[in-house]
Amino acid sequence: MAKVRVFSLAKELGLKSSALVKALGHMGVPNLTPASAIDEDTATAVRELLAEQLTKARERAKEAEQTARAEAEVARAAGADPVSGAGDAQTEAAAEEEIKQREEGLESLEREMADHGFGPTHPGAYTSIEEIERHMAEVEATAEPKLQPDAVTPLPELAKRPTGARPDSAVDVAPVVTVLGHVDHGKTALLDALRSTNVVADESGGITQHIGASEVEVGDKRVVFIDTPGHEAFTAIRARGAQINDITVLVIAADDGIMPQTVEAINHAKAADVPIIVAINKCDLPAADPERAKQQLLEHELVPEEWGGDTIVVEISAITKQGLDDLLDMVLLVAEVQELWADSEGDFVGVVIETGVATSEGAVATVLIRNGTLRVGDSIVAGAEHGRVRRLRDWRGKSHKEMGPGRPVEIIGLGGTPDAGEIATRADSPKAAREAAAVRQQQAWERDIEVSRSATLRELFAGMRTGETEQLNVIIKADVYGSAQALESKLLQLDSQLQEVDIEVIYAGVGPINESDVMLARASDAIMIGFHVQASDSVRQTAEAERVEIRIYDIIYEVIDDIIAAASGLLKPVIEEPPIGKAEVLQIFRGSRVGVVAGCRVTEGKLQPGAKMVVVREGEVVYEGTIDSLRHFDQDVSQIEAPGECGVATRGFRQWQVGDIIEASVEQEVERRLSITSDEVIPDEQG
Repeated sequence: MAKVRVFSLAKELGLKSSALVKALGHMGVPNLTPASAIDEDTATAVRELLAEQLTKARERAKEAEQTARAEAEVARAAGADPVSGAGDAQTEAAAEEEIKQREEGLESLEREMADHGFGPTHPGAYTSIEEIERHMAEVEATAEPKLQPDAVTPLPELAKRPTGARPDSAVDVAPVVTVLGHVDHGKTALLDALRSTNVVADESGGITQHIGASEVEVGDKRVVFIDTPGHEAFTAIRARGAQINDITVLVIAADDGIMPQTVEAINHAKAADVPIIVAINKCDLPAADPERAKQQLLEHELVPEEWGGDTIVVEISAITKQGLDDLLDMVLLVAEVQELWADSEGDFVGVVIETGVATSEGAVATVLIRNGTLRVGDSIVAGAEHGRVRRLRDWRGKSHKEMGPGRPVEIIGLGGTPDAGEIATRADSPKAAREAAAVRQQQAWERDIEVSRSATLRELFAGMRTGETEQLNVIIKADVYGSAQALESKLLQLDSQLQEVDIEVIYAGVGPINESDVMLARASDAIMIGFHVQASDSVRQTAEAERVEIRIYDIIYEVIDDIIAAASGLLKPVIEEPPIGKAEVLQIFRGSRVGVVAGCRVTEGKLQPGAKMVVVREGEVVYEGTIDSLRHFDQDVSQIEAPGECGVATRGFRQWQVGDIIEASVEQEVERRLSITSDEVIPDEQG
């Protein structure tokens, strides 16, 4: 039986894919995505149901119109002047005006429906106009505010996609797609084919040497592609808090399958928490085996859609351009579900993708505009750098006077080169830009300090007991796969037996620690563990700059011991009140300064000011409070040990009696430690 994709049916019916998915859910077809395929019978039922709903809505509108006309006729007959007929004309005019208002109201409602995902002739899965109105009222009530200036909102927050109700100045923007994969699997060749340029020929050895941003037009829509020289740059932007990509295209060569760098790419994409579309390239080669590549995806929890999963897989060839149209359709499909938009008249916000220095132009920064419009002459701040925009160029090198949201643009005019991932905003004046840059520099310093605290085992081991951190992220690199697997298995075993600490193995791989591992650790706030492997001097320098600690081990039990120590540092301490002493009341005194005083003899341990006390009389507790004053003769003392005598006073209790027993205790925090016994982790509440 023929199949119809949800997004294709949505286009046919004039609906957004998300609205049709919701409608199908109400019809008893749950767990669908816009890329899902439904049988023709279901599609026909949807068409008929929506047509029926539309007919009912129009019938109700027609009935309302007829009722209004009938009421107008009655009013006209009752108020007509038999001589002049003036009342008849006025009543008829009033009736016509009421009908006109009703019709305009229905047209306005249909326009609002279109704005919220429903076509002009299809009210989605709703059965009445009133139900649609209630839905729209809920949308307005739960709408999130639009972007705020960076004086109020933290900088990384500004770079996020806006959600909620769209302002009148909102425009749809292109999805930002990052292409990742193993070296020589055809990432740049794919982009070359998509944008019909010849980038590969200009690059040394056919390997991408820079970060580039380009735009591909698909009909009346656009897709922005970010081409990275490796996963380090992809993650470096995210490490600084700016999540710019909406979709990740994972390129796998059909003749090679999944390779070590492909695994790294998968882990980086998963850490970014964005949708992954798999493009199996080189399907034109005789040795191509796309089915084997799909089978390998299962090992990394990426289940192809055709096998019942939710991962879109497209077979392509960058050389013959096989499947490229399908790939672009899938990108636009996933983007449609995300409903990407920006406010063209809002505050300008951009994210730095690439920077460099040109001989005749000075600092050049490639910026992806996330919100607002940037114009020549604007004063801007990018990270700790600032300047005035002298020239704007698109990705093809064409100059523009202004550029709107969703566009990558080269900016000339900054005083220096900001780092990739820094946030760019507009300032009211050059002076304001200079002051904002100084504030950004201070924020960057504070951010680095915070990252250094969260990314080192040393700090965790010292005792992170604030209760704010309860997840311990770990990245493992080992000399052989067996060792990496054994370490990961042991840590997952620990995780399954802990209630308060969540141990997450972000990535477990084989080989020396490289810069990609360091940047992934930085972006994920993870501990970098190496087992029988080393890190080069350049990698250690990168780790030092990014405040990531690298720990190398030769014995597996040392790794486990340190992780247990770190996890113990994340456990909340236990509050205990161990007893410190007892005393018996021998005599009652009254003092002008402290009121009623109990003269006591300490029988066990000691008493001290500030200690909690319980007063026991004939086996029953008559008071619980705190020792406010402890005196020996006429002197205040810090403690009295047995068998010493003292005077005890408290502001909350004056009904002392001879023979009362005072039991004193002190509240204290007790460390909780973890230990392994017979392959089990046992929380130990002893220090």
